[in-house]
Amino acid sequence: MSAYVVMIRERVNNPEEMARYAQLAPSARAGHHITPIAFYGDLMALEGPRPDGVVILQFASVDEARGWYESAAYQDAATHRHLGADYRVFVIEGVAPPTDSQHSLMKG
Repeated sequence: MSAYVVMIRERVNNPEEMARYAQLAPSARAGHHITPIAFYGDLMALEGPRPDGVVILQFASVDEARGWYESAAYQDAATHRHLGADYRVFVIEGVAPPTDSQHSLMKG
């Protein structure tokens, strides 16, 4: 089942460290099947404080997401992210698409 890594940037504290993260993070995707769903696009807070930025990445499974996140290449990049900004990062498991009969029930 698909899984999503959600990265919520609250504030940037050190732009130089974030620039280094931006240089290193793309190479950490090598060998991983990642589909960007959202990447620091325009956002509107519907409830609570507006975050500075949001990234949503899709993976084939929670294990795949953890494999990428825990990889040496990403952890090297993440060191600079930790020094450069305040983030909340989590992985959430997706849901299976509804069957035709479930879809009919949802329509009411």
